Amino acid sequence: MDFSWTEEQEMIRNMARQFAGEIRDEAAEAEEKGEFSRPITKRLAENGFLGMCVPEEYGGQGLDFTSYLIATEEISRASAGQGMTLGLHNSLLNYPLLVFGTEEQKRKYLRGSATGELLGCYALSEPDAGSDATHIKTTAVKKKDRYVINGTKIFITNGSVADFVILFSKVDRGGGVIRGMSAFLVDTTAPGFSVGTVENKMGLKSSPTCELIFRDVEVPESALLGAPGKGLRIAVETLHGGRVAVAASAVGMAEEAFEAARAYAHAREQFGQRIADFQGIQWLFADMRTEIDAARLLTYEAGWRKEKDLPYARQASQAKLFATETATRTASRAIQIHGGYGYMREYRIEQIYRDAKAAEIFEGTSEIQRSTIGRDVVRGE
Repeated sequence: MDFSWTEEQEMIRNMARQFAGEIRDEAAEAEEKGEFSRPITKRLAENGFLGMCVPEEYGGQGLDFTSYLIATEEISRASAGQGMTLGLHNSLLNYPLLVFGTEEQKRKYLRGSATGELLGCYALSEPDAGSDATHIKTTAVKKKDRYVINGTKIFITNGSVADFVILFSKVDRGGGVIRGMSAFLVDTTAPGFSVGTVENKMGLKSSPTCELIFRDVEVPESALLGAPGKGLRIAVETLHGGRVAVAASAVGMAEEAFEAARAYAHAREQFGQRIADFQGIQWLFADMRTEIDAARLLTYEAGWRKEKDLPYARQASQAKLFATETATRTASRAIQIHGGYGYMREYRIEQIYRDAKAAEIFEGTSEIQRSTIGRDVVRGE
């Protein structure tokens, strides 16, 4: 396993870092207003960030997974909200479309997602099915050559601004018997589709999270993504890659909090000296630096295993668990170093703390990650 970057990957890092610097102020304004920024997302697309691992024939950049993680880490430093959009398109939309989609679906939805011509969302969670996705209640009933979908999805990232949905539903294959889960591609212009509550969240306010409602929404058989009854497999495989990307985003947030705290500690004086010179403060920095470096190694190891087609589900969960909790701890310590100023909206540290906390919950809570890791370890995998 080699963590040294290639020349192309270093170029991606520099490009992403420059882009992050360009959007920082605009992203902060969108976060303060609680608004989704289409102009920033458009620029993400124009710079190729929404289709990094998609082949060029479908409008993507044809890059490796590590390059995608590098860009996610850098852009999430400037805006966790835009990091969410980056991860959503590359992990939760592009991957299942590329692996399970038909050629027709790839030409329309994959190309649209990779180029930013279409914004999408991934709809799995429901009011009674969060961590336990097998208990979703949304149904797709087969009627001749069409499916009729009914149900409600919650906590859907970018759902209120999406042009299409990758929807997971239980399926009636005829005779009224619901068997298995399938995935569907649903245009948000379809009759019967509506956006419900748009949540007022603790953080990530520039990345809308909402409820989606499906009332007798009809889709053709060609809307099936993958084989009938294979929806759970699609969901699980997709989330494994998504968790590595969440880990990369968390590393970026942690790094941003660390650097802000270090700059403040060098500038702030108390008792006649910089607070950076106090041993207690240095110990905080020692813990932060060690944990961030460890989180980054776990993240890129999981990405490396995915690139090599090695089993990586446990490593993805380890990276997601440790990196997200590291981001929250680092932001908390950074607030402490800033003292009273860290609690004020004038400083960005409190925002990073709010954003980082969300990463411990979405795409599988820390508890789910611990269960996945523990199960595999006990089995000796």
